[in-house]
Amino acid sequence: MKLAKAAEIAETGIEQTLSYSAMPSDHWRCLRTNNPLERLMRQIRRRTPVVGAFPDGKSALMLVAARFRHVAATK
Repeated sequence: MKLAKAAEIAETGIEQTLSYSAMPSDHWRCLRTNNPLERLMRQIRRRTPVVGAFPDGKSALMLVAARFRHVAATK
């Protein structure tokens, strides 16, 4: 198996990964979307159409970096 190490990590961490299932199902959506990285990515996706087409990858990276700086400064 090529991904033996990854399979081992997934197998040993399955209880932690699925720990949210012990909560009432009404709370699952909130628990899964409470990830700070997901929240940042959602904000970046929301801002991207406002900017329109990026002329190059560097300008897209500048938008992401600006958002990260803002989040880091407000915490």
